Amino acid sequence: MDIKKVMAVPKVCAYAMVAICILGIIVGTFFDYSINVTLANKTDLGAFFATYGSYFSYCLYPAAGMCIFKGLMKKSERFKMLAWVIMVISYFMAVYYSNNYNGSKVRELFGYSAGESTALISVISWGFWVVLYAWVPFVCYRIFDDVNPDKLIMTGAAILVAGVVADNTNLWLKQVASRPRYKYLLTLDDPMSEYRNWWQMIPNLAGSNDSFKSWPSGNMTIATMMFSLPMLSDVLKNRSEKKNIVCFVIASCFVIIYGYNRIHMTNHFLSDVCFGTLITYIIYAVVSTAFLQGVSSEK
Repeated sequence: MDIKKVMAVPKVCAYAMVAICILGIIVGTFFDYSINVTLANKTDLGAFFATYGSYFSYCLYPAAGMCIFKGLMKKSERFKMLAWVIMVISYFMAVYYSNNYNGSKVRELFGYSAGESTALISVISWGFWVVLYAWVPFVCYRIFDDVNPDKLIMTGAAILVAGVVADNTNLWLKQVASRPRYKYLLTLDDPMSEYRNWWQMIPNLAGSNDSFKSWPSGNMTIATMMFSLPMLSDVLKNRSEKKNIVCFVIASCFVIIYGYNRIHMTNHFLSDVCFGTLITYIIYAVVSTAFLQGVSSEK
């Protein structure tokens, strides 16, 4: 592994990303509320992106599964069953997380009403996600290079493990902070009466109440997964440093748009967005470095 890189891009890219997040946290610390007053404005386009934008991030799970699948199949026929099991699990993760976060919106498209509609409609909504991710493993199988199976396996494993760790870390921190969302504050006669900054934590106040789960942003945890895109680019048959950088730029643009959308749609404050991004990025950086340590760039 190239020690001068973090997730397949030069360390300067990682330092810049971390610095921007820290700057956003500092600005948000003093101006969170006023920024939301200025930017918050729900729109249909914003709602559409909030529902389906995570799709691009979750495509990384079956892609990571295919990394492991192709690597194991290259190493030995003995790993055939293990390869298929991991591939199915990674595919299920994409479908499960998509349905868990945005399933209600999709079920509405099919006319589902809890307690009134048949279970078949709910099953069809699951099928919607299954079909939506179907292309990913087939395309990845064709474009991933298996000349270095160890690198393939470790790249896929790092993405899957970091994704699960980041998601659960975010859920735990939401309970630790229990910070009121801006959209909840807007329902009050005096919003500032319950406004709290990110450090003013009241552990376990949130419970199952989503109105008190503003910090850190869970959707930014999902969006930040895109920073592992250069890692996948780095195991392509026709890979190059330039492609890795392009993938990093694409991920950066995606995260910025996603972060703006979270504020725009009244779901989060700037500091929520930046903390969600920073925490997830650090988890991915540490996990990927640990998994890929000792794996040579070429076989």
